[in-house]
Parts: sequence; structure tokens; C-alpha cells
Amino acid sequence: MRKLAIIPALTFTAILCAAPMAHAVDIFGWKPFGSKKAEKTEPANINDSAAQQELRSGEALEAAGKLDSALKVFRSIVKSDPLTAAAAKAQFHIGHILESKGDTQAAFKAYTEYTTKYPSGTDFDPVIKAQFDIAKLYLGGKKSRVLGLSVQLKSPYEDAEKMFAEIVKRAPFHRLAPLSLFNYGLALEKQAKVPEAVAAYKEVISRFPGDPVANDAQYQIGYVQLHEAQTGSYNQQTRQQAMESFEEFTNRQPKSEKSAQARENMKALNTAEIKNTMDIAKFYDKTKNYKAAAVYYYEVIRSAPGGKESDQARKRIEELKTIAGADVLRSAPERAQTGDMALARRRAQARVDVASRPDYNGPYVPLPPLPDDGRPHLRTPVAPMGPFTEPPLPAVDPLQDPSLPKLRTGDSLIPLAPLPPVPEPGKTVTDSPKKAQ
Repeated sequence: MRKLAIIPALTFTAILCAAPMAHAVDIFGWKPFGSKKAEKTEPANINDSAAQQELRSGEALEAAGKLDSALKVFRSIVKSDPLTAAAAKAQFHIGHILESKGDTQAAFKAYTEYTTKYPSGTDFDPVIKAQFDIAKLYLGGKKSRVLGLSVQLKSPYEDAEKMFAEIVKRAPFHRLAPLSLFNYGLALEKQAKVPEAVAAYKEVISRFPGDPVANDAQYQIGYVQLHEAQTGSYNQQTRQQAMESFEEFTNRQPKSEKSAQARENMKALNTAEIKNTMDIAKFYDKTKNYKAAAVYYYEVIRSAPGGKESDQARKRIEELKTIAGADVLRSAPERAQTGDMALARRRAQARVDVASRPDYNGPYVPLPPLPDDGRPHLRTPVAPMGPFTEPPLPAVDPLQDPSLPKLRTGDSLIPLAPLPPVPEPGKTVTDSPKKAQ
């Protein structure tokens, strides 16, 4: 009897312990299989809530002017909870504090870390704007800082080049992307990287043709080429490219405030070309190569009819005719050329003309053969198609072959099936006759 009395007591004890045990299991986050309440556990929200509290404390320190303490708090948030929304905001504050302290290099790196880790963050637009402002400082000649001191270890335009390239890379569709790409070209231009700068300006025109900065890029291409033609070694191709760039700009923007300057630049290019041709003519004239001198004098007359240089060239040609004779000054070849020689000269001149084009990319290079695409091929080679010989006709009529069965008179070569009966008017023909009753 005592054993039977113990059973209800144990049952009652188990019922009392069930509720505490269930609550204790819930503390560790474990739920029995099939429980839906376990799916609502979100530890990320708990971490984000704690990070938000820490973020607010850091913002309070920043507002109070305690920048170093705030910087430590923000860096702690980014390090401990990098996947929370508070971390993105803290990373923005890190860049802002470094920028306010004058450490623009470190600030730009902090902003770059933001655009790399949080491209969908709410502060993405202010970050790009801050990076753009920092890059403009270096484009204007700002010196770098080392150990808190402004020193000139390298060209600031090199820093500007890298910064604007980073902006275009991280935000290619941002509203500041066209201007960043244009400023990237300016940074290259200030470093005397003429081909790279021209390529950057052309990229602006290609990627953002509808943006107003594309017109500035077109003008800047001509300006870079003009400066190269005036200060560098004289190059006929560079002068021609500059003329074409300014012509393109004036055609695209005839009412722009820079159109008048573009036309003046075109006149300056033409004047420089005439002066260069005149100098070559005088050189040959001085060395008594009168025929070559006359060629360049005629070129001056053709390029600047009615100008001062044209009058000087025409006057000197008349003097050379008196000195050397009119026959010597003729531009025709001294000896008659054969047809093959003239053809060879025309082909050589054609190659020179093609190579001098601005869009010339090199001689023709044959393409390599295409790789095997894996499709099935014929197992045997295709037989060559050729004329076929018609076989001779049989000498004996096949119908007269004695081995064939004989046909009687009236027999048909093809057996004919019997035709169905024609029904009489008013009667129908059934498909099968009825059985007799």
C-alpha cells in the first residue's frame, strides 16, 4: 500500500517541476522540435540595440567636442559589430571626425571603407560628396600631412588622380561621377600625362554624352593638344588633332562662352603652322636648295592667301625664278616615272596617310583560327562533286525478256480494284450487305 501511495506523490512532483524546467530551457534559447516560438529569436537585433546605444554615446561625445574619445567609441562599434546599421553610421562619423581634424588622407580612407563595406548605407551620398571635396583640395595643390605636418613628399596631383579614380570606381552612377572623371583628367593633365588625360576626357564624352561636363571635356582635349603642339616637339598630327577637337567643340556648342576662345585657338594653330612652313622654306633657301624652298613657299601661299607671309613667299619665288630659273622651281619630278614606280609611290603615300590618322591603331593583324567548338563533324571526308557518266541504255527491250511471264491479250499490267456499285435514284447503298433472314 505504501508503494501505491508513493506513485501519486511522484506524479504531483513531476507536474510541479515541469513549468520551471520549461522556463529554464527557454533561457538558453532552445525549444522543442516543432516549436514556432524558437524562430522569433533574433540575436542580431540585440547586438544592434547595444550598438545603437553605444553609437548615441559616441555622438554625444562628438557633440561635446571630445573627438578623440568619440573616435574610440566609433571604432569599437565598427570592430565589434561590423554588420549592424550602427556600424555604418559609426564609420561615417570616423571619416567626419578625421576630416574635421585636418587629416584628409585618413578621412578619405575612412570614407572609402564606408563605400566598400556599406554601399547601400543611408550616408552613401554624403560620403561621396565628402570624398569629392577632399580630392578637389589636392587638385588645387594641397600638401600631404606626415606626423601632423604639411610636407610635399610627392605631387598633390598624384593624390588627386587616385582619389577621383576611386570615386568613379565606387560610385560610377553618382551625380558627381561625370565631374569626378573630368577632374581625374585634369589631375593627369597637370602631371603632363597628355595621352592619359586625353583618354580620360574622351571617356567623359563616351560615358556621359548628355552631361554638360562632356562639352568641357571636348574643349579640354583641344586645349591639351594645343599646348602640346606649342610647347613640345612640333608634330603635324598633334596640330591637326587639336584643330579637329576645337572644330568639334564649336559645332557642338556654337553659343558657348568658350566657342570664341576655341576659334582663337584655331587661328593660333593655323598661324603656327604657317610660321613653321615659312621657317622650313627659309632653311632650304639658305642652303640653296631652291626647288625645295619653292615647294614650301607655295605651301605658305596656299595656306594663307592674302596674308603677310603669303606676300613674302610670293615675292621670294619671283626672286628665285630670276636666280635659278623657272624650270628649276617646277614641282614636277626630274625624271618621268614608269607606271609601276608611280603605283608604288601612291601605295607608299597611302600608307603614310593612313598611319597619320588619329584613329590609326596599327597594321592589320590576322586573327587566330577559331577553336574547336565541340560540334560533331562528318566521319568521312566529303566526296568531290564532279560530272557523272550516264550508263548506256540496254540493247534488248526489257519487255521482250523471255524469262518474264507472258501476258495474254487483254491483260492489264496493273491489276485494277473493282469499282463500287452506283446507287439507283432514291436508294442508298449500305456499307455491307444484310444477312439473309
